[in-house]
Amino acid sequence: MKLNLPIYIEEVLRKIEEKGYEAFVVGGCVRDLILGKEPNDYDIATRAQPEDIEDIFKDYKTIDIGKEFGTIVLVLEEGDVEITTYRIEEDYYDGRKPSHVTFSSNIEDDLSRRDFTINSMAYNDQRGLVDPFNGREDLRKAIIKTVGNPYERFKEDHLRILRGVRFASQLGFKLEEKTYKACREMSNLLSKISAERIREELFKILISDKPSYGIRLMEELNILDVIIPELKDTIGFDQHNPHHDKDVFNHTLCVLDNVPKLLELRLAALFHDIGKPHTLSIDDKGVGHFYGHEKVSVKIAKNILTRLKCSKELTESVLLLIGEHMTKSRNMKDRGLKRLIGRVGQERIFQLMDLQIADRMCTNSQADVDFLNERKKEIQRILNKQEPFEKKHLKIDGYDIISLGYKEGKLIGEILDYLLEKVIEDPQLNHKEKLIELVLKKFKLD
Repeated sequence: MKLNLPIYIEEVLRKIEEKGYEAFVVGGCVRDLILGKEPNDYDIATRAQPEDIEDIFKDYKTIDIGKEFGTIVLVLEEGDVEITTYRIEEDYYDGRKPSHVTFSSNIEDDLSRRDFTINSMAYNDQRGLVDPFNGREDLRKAIIKTVGNPYERFKEDHLRILRGVRFASQLGFKLEEKTYKACREMSNLLSKISAERIREELFKILISDKPSYGIRLMEELNILDVIIPELKDTIGFDQHNPHHDKDVFNHTLCVLDNVPKLLELRLAALFHDIGKPHTLSIDDKGVGHFYGHEKVSVKIAKNILTRLKCSKELTESVLLLIGEHMTKSRNMKDRGLKRLIGRVGQERIFQLMDLQIADRMCTNSQADVDFLNERKKEIQRILNKQEPFEKKHLKIDGYDIISLGYKEGKLIGEILDYLLEKVIEDPQLNHKEKLIELVLKKFKLD
């Protein structure tokens, strides 16, 4: 079969081959090209040694990221290309990395060390597709299957258990029976993998087209027990509420699938109701309520995101969305909207609206979201008119107030808060002279 490679990749292969070395594109890019997808990047495997690669591309920028493991990165304008010498990996010492690597002259040796059959194919124009483990057929069958014995593959590299789920989620494939069984029996090994590696795979699952598929598969394979055990309490948790036709877990997965493909939004969707099992109260009519569950959800989500070593910026964004997701009263007026925008920020307000729309849509099949869609228009109108909703929008600042004779300190903040409330109620007051008049009328000078 013929695969259409980018010109710059063909040129890299040609330069290696001109020096007498065999070279192939390998792994995920071959898989994606067969599936008709645009690869995110291209990896090349070759018979050439790392020193040979550096010599061939001596006129280019290269980065040695692991010469002892045979890998040199070629830096090109179109993107970085990893070029790796054919290798055989032996003696995995920590469930993640090989302790010993032997270079080979055989592409089949190199392909045999890889994780799944669909990632164990190579291609160049001379030999065409090299597929010793029938990866192309497994693509046709839409299955994820390890190269060789799944127990051995997962013992070598425990992260492959979660990678299998990730590929299944991204591609909409099923795990092959033996691979599925080994994943389930060996899922506890993921506890030995670093939080950073786990986080990387989890995030890729969350931004797939249908992340609920990956989360359900993680639950089936007992992976949730290891990675996010806090979610287990939501499974089968009856909400005892006539407005909800799903348990907390299935409601969560519905919301997850129905928010845009943004990481902070997907994380907020996954954790927005994780506090519900801890806040259930049932009234005298038998109806369940979850007062303050968003605050508990924030606390639990913070623990999870900290455990996964997420960045401070990402964590704060996720917690902000979770904490505000219940602010969807039908009766919210302009003043309430401006305060909400002020708390959430202009860059997050529409993400919050998307979360609220998905949250409401996933309560039951008759749920009304029209008022929330109208609210998005109202927010856009406020932003377009540049109506003030933060203290920085005031036509006066702390220095102006101090110049009136007021002392520095807590009082200055109180005055600005007072002025912001007045301006939110009546934007026409946002003129320096009018604001000074309000200050002098309300706050006495010593």
